[in-house]
Formats: sequence, C-alpha cells, structure tokens
Amino acid sequence: MSFPEKIKRPEFWPNFLKVAVPFFIIVTLISLFMNSWQEIFAGDFEAVSEANFNDGKWKSFWGIKIVISIIYGFYITNKNMKK
Repeated sequence: MSFPEKIKRPEFWPNFLKVAVPFFIIVTLISLFMNSWQEIFAGDFEAVSEANFNDGKWKSFWGIKIVISIIYGFYITNKNMKK
C-alpha cells in the first residue's frame, strides 16, 4: 500500500498523533535542557527565555522541532501501518 493510500485511512491520523506529539515534547525538553540546563536548575527562567525565545529565536526553536516531529511521525506511522 502506498503512502497516499495510507494517509486516507482513518486510523492513520490518530496513530500519527500518538507518535508525533510525544516525540515533539521529548525533543523540546531535551533541547531546553541541553541549551539552558544550568539556568533551568537555578530557576532563572528569564535567562532561559532570553537564550531560546527572545528576539525572534522562538521561530527557529519551535519551527525546527515541529518540522522534525511531523517528518518523524509520518515516517514511523507509515512504516508501522499494516496493509
């Protein structure tokens, strides 16, 4: 079964969300801890905001994670869907 045919099946989208949303959350948390773990544990959330979100940084911070999560969700869901 081809990818466009799998997308048309009603069970594809709930399965996609079950993969993409947790992956997005995990990638976001890992990224925040990698970029600002000292500030997070110190409770300096203004520094976390400055390092990750201010001055338009939020676009690349969230954009990359959303795109990667969508691609990963499509790939895994397509791979695991039975005929």
